[in-house]
Amino acid sequence: MIAVVYSGSKFADWRLADKGRVVTGFRTSGINPYLQDERYIAQLLNKNTNLINNAEKIKRIYFFGAGSSSPERKNKIKIVFEKFFVNAKVKVEHDVIASAISSYGDEKGIIGIIGSGSNAAFYTGKKIVNNNYGLGYILADEGSTNWASRMLLKHFLTDTLPQDLTDKLLSKFVIDRKIILEKVYNSPQPTIFLNSFSDFVIENKNHPFIVQIIKNGFRLFLKTFIKPLYKEHPDNDINFTGSVAANFEDLLREVAIEEFNLSIGTIIKEPIHNLIKYYINKN
Repeated sequence: MIAVVYSGSKFADWRLADKGRVVTGFRTSGINPYLQDERYIAQLLNKNTNLINNAEKIKRIYFFGAGSSSPERKNKIKIVFEKFFVNAKVKVEHDVIASAISSYGDEKGIIGIIGSGSNAAFYTGKKIVNNNYGLGYILADEGSTNWASRMLLKHFLTDTLPQDLTDKLLSKFVIDRKIILEKVYNSPQPTIFLNSFSDFVIENKNHPFIVQIIKNGFRLFLKTFIKPLYKEHPDNDINFTGSVAANFEDLLREVAIEEFNLSIGTIIKEPIHNLIKYYINKN
């Protein structure tokens, strides 16, 4: 049995496969070694009955996650997983590689992620070419739900959010200046708080103010990441993964072609589906 995991900061999608077919699929809270310690990750694994029941059967695990970029953070995941999945060989990689594989397989191309976070890279068909992107939810994540939520809350706190959106926001969330600043600056996992507003953004995706927030995020993302990558690697396809890229596909394509003369290929909302197919064929 093999397990393939694709984790953002909010959710981790799991697929277990045996003898060439998917046995089960489920979702847990996100696993991010940059934000969580070994104890938290171990507790998360021990709470899931699907994992408990199949732990000894799994022989290979392919884990791809946000924050799994350095050897130290990869090793954090690897140590916890090897203790829980006692018979498994564990491979841990960054979520950008998973997005590239799900989009291109073994072919080359430019990959962008815009989901709970955002990132981009050039994929050779075998590996990601190193760059200085992926600076996280404070310094980067342009266009993502983290970024859109920050813009939403900033406008709310500065009284520049349209009244109808303010009323909707307050009908769904118990928030004020004190609560927001406490959650953002003093809570151990502020991204969980920020991502809690993602459904609100999507529910109001047709509101002109939300449209402008999303388009501004896409402009920043394309200008900062995709345009330089395309200049360095011209004539390559540009594919995307992620919930924001998929839910606002029309806006992403519009900004890309009209403002940057960039044509976008496929947009995959959930890379896990193509990832499990890829690794079933490899095993």
